[in-house]
This record gives sequence, C-alpha cells and structure tokens, in this order.
Amino acid sequence: MEHLPVEVIGNILFRLGGARDVVIASATCRKWREACRKHLHTLSFNSNDWPAYHDLTTSRLEILITQTIFQTTGLQGLSILMDDVDFSASTVIAWLMYTRETLRRLTYNVRTTPNVNILEICGRQKLEMLELSHNSITGVDPNFQRFPCLISLSLSYISISALDLSLLLTACPKIEFLELINPEIAMSDAQVTIELCSPTLKKVYVEAISLDKFILEADGIECLHLKDCALELFELIGKGTLKHFKIDDVSVIHLDIGETIDNLEIVDVSNFTIIWPKFYQLISKSCKLRRLRLWEIVFDDDDGIVDLETIAVCFPQLTHLSLSYDLRDGILHYGLQGSSNLVNVVVLELGWNVINDLFSLWVEGMLKRCPNLRKLVIHGVVSVAKSHEECQTLANFTSFIVQLMRKYINVDVQFKYE
Repeated sequence: MEHLPVEVIGNILFRLGGARDVVIASATCRKWREACRKHLHTLSFNSNDWPAYHDLTTSRLEILITQTIFQTTGLQGLSILMDDVDFSASTVIAWLMYTRETLRRLTYNVRTTPNVNILEICGRQKLEMLELSHNSITGVDPNFQRFPCLISLSLSYISISALDLSLLLTACPKIEFLELINPEIAMSDAQVTIELCSPTLKKVYVEAISLDKFILEADGIECLHLKDCALELFELIGKGTLKHFKIDDVSVIHLDIGETIDNLEIVDVSNFTIIWPKFYQLISKSCKLRRLRLWEIVFDDDDGIVDLETIAVCFPQLTHLSLSYDLRDGILHYGLQGSSNLVNVVVLELGWNVINDLFSLWVEGMLKRCPNLRKLVIHGVVSVAKSHEECQTLANFTSFIVQLMRKYINVDVQFKYE
C-alpha cells in the first residue's frame, strides 16, 4: 500500500462516498492524508448516511463540515444533503466560495437563514451539473450567460416563477438534461403557463407539475418523460429528433409532440387516458419503433380498439412489446385479429389487473404471433384477500402456463406479481 501513488489513493477515497468514511480512511497515514488534501475530487455530506449527524448541534455540524471541506483543494464534486438542519447562511456561503472555482458537480439541499442565492455564488464558473432541492430562485438576470458550462440541471421542490425558470434555462447555453420535480410555480396571472426554449436540450424529465400550459421548444430533444402531471396543454416544438417518449399517470387535455416524429424508437405509455385514433396518428409514422409499452390505458372513445394486426403492420421493427390485458364490455383491447406476425419481437411483457380465464388464451395467442420470442414476462396483481374464485383462476392459469412452457422451451418465462 505504501507504494501506491497519491493520485490512486485519492481515487480510492473518492469511491468511499460519504465524507465521514473519507475522513476515517485518510487517517491511515501521512500519505493518505496528503491524498485527501490534494487529490480528493468529491465530498458528500448526507444526513441519512450516518445517524449520529442528527445528534450533533448545528454549530458542531457546521464546524465538522467546514474543517473537512477546507482541508481539501481542488474539489470537483460537492454534495450537501442536510434538509433537516437550519444552517447559518454565512457558513454555507463560505463552503461554496471556497470550492466554486473548481467545482464541476454540485448537489445542494440545505436550509439556511436567510436563503442562499446559489445562482449568484456559483454562476460564471465551471459548473457542469447542478441539483437543487427545497430552495427558492428569484431574480434571474437575463443579461448574461450565468452558467456557460452547465450540462445537467435538476430542480426539485423549488419555488420559482415561470419567467425565472425560462431565463435560467436561457442562461445555460450548453444544457442537455433538465429535470423538474414538483416545482412551486409562482403565478403572475390566473393562467399558469411555462414556456421553455433551448436548442441544446436532449433529455427532459418532468414530474408532479400542475399547469394550464407547458410549451417546450427544443430542436434537439431525444428523450421526453412526463410523470404524475396535470396539464391542460402540453406542446413540444422540435425538429423530429425525439427518440424516447414516456408518459406515466398524466392527465392532459391536449397533447402535441410534433408532426415529425419519424425517429421515435421507444414509446412507453401507462396509467393514461387517451383518444386512441389521435394518439395512434401521432406515432403511426414511427417505422423505427423498437419498444412499445401500453399499460393500463383507458380509451376515451368508441373507436379505441387496438389490435395486434395494427401493431404488427405499423411497427415492423418492434423488438420489445409490453401490453396489459384489458377486457371491457366484452371487448378485448390488443385483440388477436389478423394474421401478421411480430417477427422481430424477442421480449414480450404481458400483465393483468383483474385476471380471468380468457387471459391464458390471450397469452397463448400472443406467443403464436411472436415466432422468434426469447423472453416472456408475466406481470400480475394478486389481492391480499383472495376469493375462492380468484384462487381457482390463478391455479388454472399456473397449470396452463406450465404446459405452455413445455411447448415453448426456448422462451425464458418470468413472473412478477404484486
């Protein structure tokens, strides 16, 4: 160990994670202390890593963090997740001022009195990744590029106005990833509208947002994920670069992801009410589609019947197909009409919320239409208080699937029950 270069020791310390473990390990010898001072790239302070953090007074905790940070030089990553402690603003500012010139990654979830303006302290530096939680952002200056190197921005439970959010995105000329989780959007009028524009954005994740209008203009976007949102209108304005579209438990009256979506490769829709003809019109031109997931979909129209023939003909490149069994009013969605096979599908995921004897026949029919299948995953919901009828249905299905597995010996069958 004594022959290890200090740079290698610094890398070992970096992989330990928590700051407490780093400090303990650096006490090994003088060489390890030198590596901690000069070659440690990342420090992480998380109140969940060590229960004793909660037993320390705020002033003692501030001293420990200050001593640890100030014993290092050239930190590139700093993570401070202490949302259950109310720190002094001057102390936190000292931490950020000491490290800001070398920081590339900052994860910040700290309560201070008064609030610390992270944008003002860490702007105009070399920061590439910024994760902010439980803070407020006000007064974004539109006159200059505040974060010239920022690539990834995550805002969780942040209080911010729609205008400041738009200006902040504009202040990041190289941004590629944007994450918004349950932001508190200040209302300037009766209708809440967010308009974001960035030519460099590639990936956008939005969770737990309730708005009237959300307009996103991103010419180079490749991945869009909406989760647990309530929107009257969502509009994506782009140049047809979208490859991955995922929507989960979203209420939206008008959804527009653009007319040019020929490059779509993955569509994942779950817990969503759709008018199928309109949604199908959106994705039907996506001849490059490789993965399609339609899970617990509610069809809000009389023509919302999706059959396997439509999927097979329109998406010939599919390799991964996931469908949930849905029998309503005697009509089976994802029915087995037609004769076209899904010759490229190698992974098939099928599931139910309420099982009945017809599910077994549907699974068998799906297997017949996928001649090159390698893996079958069965998802099921099993109630805690099972009735005799449900137990009998499950028993029948189990016996049936065992016989089916003997017939399709080349298919790996897995079960995931909730």
